[in-house]
Amino acid sequence: MGCSIPWARRAAVLLLLGALAACNRSEPPPVQTGFRNADALIGATSRYDAARFGGDWQIRAAFPGDANLLAVTFAPQGPTLIETREACDAAGVCTDRRDLWALSEEGPGRYTMRAAVGGAERAFWVLWVDEGFRTAAIGSPEGGYGWILDRQATGGEDRITAAQEILDFNGYDISALQMRR
Repeated sequence: MGCSIPWARRAAVLLLLGALAACNRSEPPPVQTGFRNADALIGATSRYDAARFGGDWQIRAAFPGDANLLAVTFAPQGPTLIETREACDAAGVCTDRRDLWALSEEGPGRYTMRAAVGGAERAFWVLWVDEGFRTAAIGSPEGGYGWILDRQATGGEDRITAAQEILDFNGYDISALQMRR
């Protein structure tokens, strides 16, 4: 005459099977875009001041793709960013090349960069800058690049370490970060 398992027992078995199925489900891996976990929060620093940020910066660390980036100059009037890159020809002769980017301010410490030649566009966020405006961590929500900038080519190891920690906190894979010596 049908199934002889009492209703309560069937419900308990179904509940147990449902619990086992839920335990067996794994979380999807974090979404990685560029060098950054897109699921991680990211934010620009509240300490940002365009006038104090202005001037020359040395690249102390960068992710692959910016291996030839040597320095940047931030000009708050305008505002513009000049990237100085090493460019080498087929014969191995290297010179410095300067690329100009026009900046549109999106908020404190957040800009959209537009290349003067070619029109490429990307975000430029100041994630952190130390109190003396000597060291900064730069990145973008899409994670295509990230830099540690410093006013000097050497020194300030405590600030460089702090900038690495900020990139890590903002979801960057700092194992891919290439430190400059």
